[in-house]
Amino acid sequence: MSSEIHDFAIIGGGMAGASIAAELAPHASLLLLEAEDTPGYHATGRSAAFWEECYGGPGVVPLTLASGDYLREHGFLKTRGALYIGREGERAELDDFERQFADTGVAIERIGRAPIAEKVPALREEWVHAIHEPACADIDVAGLHQHYLRAARRAGVSIACRAEVSALVREDGHWRIETRQGETYRAAQIVNAAGAWVDRIAALAGIRPLGIAPLRRTVVQLRVEPGPPADMPLVLDIGGAFYFKPEAGRLWLSPHDEVPSPPCDAAAEELDVGRVIDRLERATTWRIAAVERRWAGLRSFSPDRLPAYGRDAAEPSFSWFAGQGGFGIQTAPAAARLAAQALLGHAPDALTRGIDPARYDPARFAVVDALAPL
Repeated sequence: MSSEIHDFAIIGGGMAGASIAAELAPHASLLLLEAEDTPGYHATGRSAAFWEECYGGPGVVPLTLASGDYLREHGFLKTRGALYIGREGERAELDDFERQFADTGVAIERIGRAPIAEKVPALREEWVHAIHEPACADIDVAGLHQHYLRAARRAGVSIACRAEVSALVREDGHWRIETRQGETYRAAQIVNAAGAWVDRIAALAGIRPLGIAPLRRTVVQLRVEPGPPADMPLVLDIGGAFYFKPEAGRLWLSPHDEVPSPPCDAAAEELDVGRVIDRLERATTWRIAAVERRWAGLRSFSPDRLPAYGRDAAEPSFSWFAGQGGFGIQTAPAAARLAAQALLGHAPDALTRGIDPARYDPARFAVVDALAPL
């Protein structure tokens, strides 16, 4: 057992844990604990890798827009554009989408059949309406994750892999952290950034879980003929049945599924793969030459589908950096800076100014519980 008591122990080494470690490290002593052999094995390593301003809804837009400049400045974005597409009978859904994001600062425009066909020639003729989002971009997920891990290491963060937390005990003004591998660590504060496992980590600490639910998302890599244009936009069905994008000469396709799952090493189900391939064949003229890869990841949502950043309402030495759904990577710069500022008592800066941290405070769930009828 190490005699050192770190200021913070961060549990989880994916994008969430790596980013907040990098933000906290210049100001405090940190320990980062990762259960797997290497950080980023689960959701971070399985991302469909795009920065899309509307993803996650209006409540997430401030985090996404604030993160955009950071991601561009550091070379992690490559502009692609996005299309939300609809058939004739789905005009109302597209109208609702436009209204939803009208005052958020997101740049979108309505287009018709001719520009749709020009951007995505393989779409069948019934796709006659679309919303074009020109700023959508691919993200270098691995590069961003390593950027944060390098920054954390340079600032002195101790990173322990194969360190699955099995017990959290508050004693003598600090936390004793035990792992299944037999190691024991100590820290004054815990930051729970364990993705799909965050509620389990909270339970180990005797903290009431927030009700963060892991949902499985499937992606398949297809070889289609003819191959997709390299500059083709990300295409999302306004009805939520699928989305796809080109990737290195192949097509990445998802059924946009959200299947409840326990925290686990998620895998794609054959039924989901078959279902989305059928949807693609009905929507486009591509011939599917091969299914080359299939995978799944877990996206974890809080009850109101907004993230939870900040100290637990009942135990301020335990903090949440969780519930980031599928938008945790595209919002990482602003989210990590915002959460670190709250934990350190620092004022907002150029990156976070204008973002209301109360919107993402986990204490909002305690307020709801207090108002619930007995």
